[in-house]
Amino acid sequence: MNKIIGAVFLLSAAILPVAFAHASVPLPIIEQAAGTRSLAPILKKVTPAIVSISIKTHPVAEAGAQKRANRRAEVPAADHAHASGSGVVLDAREGLIITNNHVIEHADEITVKLSDGRELPGKLMGGDADTDIAVVKVPAENLASLPVGDASKLEVGDFVLAIGNPFQIGQTASSGIISGLHRNNIGIEEYENFIQTDAAIYPGDSGGALVNLDGELIGINTAFMGAPNTNPGMGFAIPIDMVRTVVDRIVETGDLRRGRVGITFEDPSPSLVRELKLLVSAAQTTPVITRVEPGSPADRAGVKVGDVVTELGGKPVLNTNDLRLRLGLMWVGDIADFTVTRSGKPQALHVAIADSEQRPRVK
Repeated sequence: MNKIIGAVFLLSAAILPVAFAHASVPLPIIEQAAGTRSLAPILKKVTPAIVSISIKTHPVAEAGAQKRANRRAEVPAADHAHASGSGVVLDAREGLIITNNHVIEHADEITVKLSDGRELPGKLMGGDADTDIAVVKVPAENLASLPVGDASKLEVGDFVLAIGNPFQIGQTASSGIISGLHRNNIGIEEYENFIQTDAAIYPGDSGGALVNLDGELIGINTAFMGAPNTNPGMGFAIPIDMVRTVVDRIVETGDLRRGRVGITFEDPSPSLVRELKLLVSAAQTTPVITRVEPGSPADRAGVKVGDVVTELGGKPVLNTNDLRLRLGLMWVGDIADFTVTRSGKPQALHVAIADSEQRPRVK
């Protein structure tokens, strides 16, 4: 299974103007494999950790999923519907596999097929629809896993490999570069921070691996933009640091409740700067608090309208999308350590993420 952004398949109602030209990137000499310039030595190291995931799901549930999100093909008239995607072994000792939530969200049965042909029963440990990340556990029997890379060091132009199981034809690899970073306006997830790549990503690659030339896992392939069965050179992967934040929470507690902070914020437009009489430069993009809900965690922590959020957790906040994403990766009970500028002076504020059944998402 794979998410396809376009007129027919997911969320967008307009046909996207794309040119269906496949990217051709001259790859560097990686290693000499039998006297030939080849990426084979890297793939031999990483492909044992890439798996195929197939599911059985009740057709009523599957049809409902399609009606809500248009993520899959028509459901066959049968006792159970079948679908497939890809996954990556993250922890061989514990048998933990990462995949996309949309691959397994309505599964009655999960079967994981390894690159050596073995088939293992999978158990869903948990999934997060807002980031499209899920964890499946299989019996830990001689599994291979991938080392994890550092997403903060990625740059546009880095060479990458995408590996998955497109169209259920078997494990397939493609190559390309990182075409863009921090794509947060694609509109397919609640919280987005995608790596964009021109490495081919096709239906069935969802949940597969995006790796660098050191054979490290840097992302989980999730979607591509364009018409079905084509590769116009715009694939999207969830960066591994974001994946690990969700996976660690699933494994440690299974509790993915997003709580309530009680703030509304905007980028500092000229009109907002004038209205609130803010002391910010014309080039500043850090978010401005425009509303604090009375009695909310933010209110109790002393957050005020007009506060300019400069840091969260000791790291700079770039803009509203950055702040929203980072708050969305915090859970009920966490403490959000803000640094704000108020009347030109920095202040530290500590907001406890509160539980709220009525308002489960950060506002």
